[in-house]
Amino acid sequence: MNIRRWTVGVLAATLLVPGLTACKSDAAEPADGKAPAAAVPADPKEALLASTKELEKGNFTFTLAGDGISGTGLVHKPSDSAQMSMKIDDGSGMAMGMELIFIKPDSWVMLDLGELSAMIPGAAKWKGKYQHLDQSKVKDAGELGRYMEDVDPAGSAELLKGVTDVQKTAEGSYTGKIDASVANDSSALDEETVKALGAQAKALPFTAKLDAEGRLTDLVVSVPAAGETKAHDIKISYADYGKATAAQKPAAGKVIEASDDIYEMFKG
Repeated sequence: MNIRRWTVGVLAATLLVPGLTACKSDAAEPADGKAPAAAVPADPKEALLASTKELEKGNFTFTLAGDGISGTGLVHKPSDSAQMSMKIDDGSGMAMGMELIFIKPDSWVMLDLGELSAMIPGAAKWKGKYQHLDQSKVKDAGELGRYMEDVDPAGSAELLKGVTDVQKTAEGSYTGKIDASVANDSSALDEETVKALGAQAKALPFTAKLDAEGRLTDLVVSVPAAGETKAHDIKISYADYGKATAAQKPAAGKVIEASDDIYEMFKG
């Protein structure tokens, strides 16, 4: 059993990487803890590229949705922690859910496999339990060990690098096209999907919204039907910049060590 690549890319980027401590600002923190708001660039493309800089500080909440996938979570670099809940339902009747927690240096996953649990020996033991992940095994578990240099769980910064055409439609609102063929390192739009899109990948419509301080709050990318994937929107939202709370460690009574089946599940 393989988990869809986008799902696993998000999981790895959010919970299983050292990125929470990899990105450090060179700027000194003001005495009052509040950085002055930078002017939003007048050029629409530059404004979008600058809008993801705050994500590098690793202190925000987010939501995301795509083809049969939805999720919410938080990244809290001050405590080197992150948390995410996801639901996956592609309409096949095989729905599943995941809750993941990362608190350096540990990570845990709780799976609700629904009807899929009948296909995996011992899955009944997982129900309602957080499985503690062995980091040495995570590194060898295919996409589960996908290490990244940033803390953006959905790869918005990478997507926006592919902007080829953009217009400002209102204060804080933008629309345009993204060339996904040069932005396919994003967890939200993987290489396989880009390849299936062919020439269409060079001009995916998008809309974006920035807050008053020029920080990205909403990004919607419209993906046409390609291969086995139906047309859908990738929707990513960010909030609570600088105000996220630390992830909470699971209660000891609800934790078991992850079985070998968990690591095998994520291998490509």
